[in-house]
Amino acid sequence: MQSVGTHIFTWSTFSTILDILIIWFVVYHLVVLIRGTKAVQLAKGIVLIFLVRIIAGILQLHATTWLIDQIVSWSVVGIIVIFQPEIRRGLEHLGRLPIFGGREDSARDESIKFINELDKAIQYMSKRRIGALITIQQETGLEDYIETGIKLNADVTGELLINIFIPNTPLHDGAVIINNDHQIAVAAAYLPLSDNSMIPKRLGTRHRAAVGISEVTDAITVVVSEETGGVTITRNGRFMVDLTRDEYLKYLNAELVPKKNDNDKWYQKIIRKLWKWGADR
Repeated sequence: MQSVGTHIFTWSTFSTILDILIIWFVVYHLVVLIRGTKAVQLAKGIVLIFLVRIIAGILQLHATTWLIDQIVSWSVVGIIVIFQPEIRRGLEHLGRLPIFGGREDSARDESIKFINELDKAIQYMSKRRIGALITIQQETGLEDYIETGIKLNADVTGELLINIFIPNTPLHDGAVIINNDHQIAVAAAYLPLSDNSMIPKRLGTRHRAAVGISEVTDAITVVVSEETGGVTITRNGRFMVDLTRDEYLKYLNAELVPKKNDNDKWYQKIIRKLWKWGADR
């Protein structure tokens, strides 16, 4: 029994299993990476070429086999050109691995970019007194309210937010809900109105809806008043009215931008320094 076990658990067996696992991992993530892109159709074409090559080899179709071999031998350069966006995305994902600290840095960069786009829209609408109601999901799910809106599933840009709230357009009446992925899930959504007697009478339905959603969830909601252009933020039943640009940016950065983690292990600090070395040169 020992001799059988010794023959099974050898370095050769271990390396073979490791090899299979690595190939499986790479293929799986390649499929995930290209899923939903044009590269799927190209990948199908490549698979078809290899199937034809195998069949031609079995049937001893020498001319066809030679032709496909020539195509395959020159296809490496073509694949790099054709799949350039997917290859770049894959390398970006690799650079975001926790060992490089990339995921944390990427989350911070995405949050800062999101706030900048939000600020662009707020400034434009505030100066022109365009009413807006923007709810940003936090820990509590907003599925019940997302179902009441019109699905967009779009990246957040200042221009898109402005366009949504332009008066007399189909989507301007109601709330925009932004999900945890910093995407606009829906527009024209309905939010519950608050009965809070502390809300000033001068504030309208948008403000009551913003306070209402803050009373039942932990979402952060930004309101731009169409009467005054003032900016209000609500959360956890509280509301901050007529905030300046510096005030609402300070609040959003404090609440939405992940804190920098200074508790990295020693090897992570070394790898991060080596990884970033020369980046700003």
